[in-house]
Amino acid sequence: MKSFTALLGASAGTHAADQLALATLPLTATLLLDAGPGLVGLLVALQGAAWLTISLPAGAWIDRLPRRNLLIAALALGLCASMVAVLAAAMGAAPLLGLAAFVGASGTVVYVLTSVSLLPGLVKAADLPRSNARLELARAMMGLLAPVVAGLVAQRLSPTWGYGLAALGAGLALLCVFALPKAPAPAQPAVRPRFVDSIKTGARFVLKHDLLRGIGLCAIFWNFAFFALLAIWAPLALTVLKLDPATLGLAQSALGAGQITGALIAPYTSRAFAPLVTLIFGPAISVVGVALFLVAPQFDRFAGPAVGFFLIGFGPMLWLICQTTVRQLVTPAHLMGRVNATLQTAMYGMRPLGALAGGLVASFAGLEAALILVSISFALSALSILLSPLARLRAFPTALAA
Repeated sequence: MKSFTALLGASAGTHAADQLALATLPLTATLLLDAGPGLVGLLVALQGAAWLTISLPAGAWIDRLPRRNLLIAALALGLCASMVAVLAAAMGAAPLLGLAAFVGASGTVVYVLTSVSLLPGLVKAADLPRSNARLELARAMMGLLAPVVAGLVAQRLSPTWGYGLAALGAGLALLCVFALPKAPAPAQPAVRPRFVDSIKTGARFVLKHDLLRGIGLCAIFWNFAFFALLAIWAPLALTVLKLDPATLGLAQSALGAGQITGALIAPYTSRAFAPLVTLIFGPAISVVGVALFLVAPQFDRFAGPAVGFFLIGFGPMLWLICQTTVRQLVTPAHLMGRVNATLQTAMYGMRPLGALAGGLVASFAGLEAALILVSISFALSALSILLSPLARLRAFPTALAA
């Protein structure tokens, strides 16, 4: 098995396991543990908290330890977490289920950061856009299919079957990782810095690098806006747009369709357009997308948000693949894990803040005011690109020597 094929298979299995666990958790808590909205929210928050708390330490580990070994450890965590979740459901133990959710998501965090850091060593620099697109396509496909599968097995069998399928995905991913070539740990300086200082080095590199700083600012504003939108979407759809729950879900599913479309055509757009075009288009089309939510009550209450979700999935997926390639090319190999971790922490740190802000503004000023907040935040993400050297990036940077 070729190295990239093995990594692609591992990514598909990992994201299948992660998305199945994410979709199965609230079903298990509600149907088997009789959990109310508060407890369900807490359990889901524990799953999301791993992305915020584990990313920075994981980045330092990636730059110190053999990356193949880290992939194996990450997938083993996911496999064990799925088994513990089944046990927790059988025992009716909500705290144990929350622990399993956090541990499983932690494994996904380590896997995602390690795979992104490992990829430049597996493919040529010219192949990075296409390879990143294929990895993101696998993630988008699993994100679209997993909730459907989890719902079906919960209805016809038991919610815990979702965790069984998640364990199967992690196991298949683990087999793929064993096919990757063994490699030594990244080179270390003669005097290894303290762990905390090592993390700070990665953050300083991002802050001082013009391209990475622009990527980080754009991602911060965009994630804030997107999660503010998600927080107000259900009340907007049900009360203002008068959609029923099924139609609400159908409109939101256009987000996944947009992401898949973006991942499919990203290899072609990376050859046809300068990086600056894609980097500006992604956040800019998000502004257009949210504008469709604003005008939907006067025009088409379903098509407006559906097309809006599609655009918000499509353009930013192209942006994500492009900026991932840029940061892989401009980051030294020995800093790859910490740089990726710093950017990921900045992105995920904005998600709960965006959701909270969207909900608060909607509560006190109305849903239209919350949509205006989303529009402004998306516009600031586009402005972050326009005011940075990324807006002048006519070709991908030259890859740094390992």
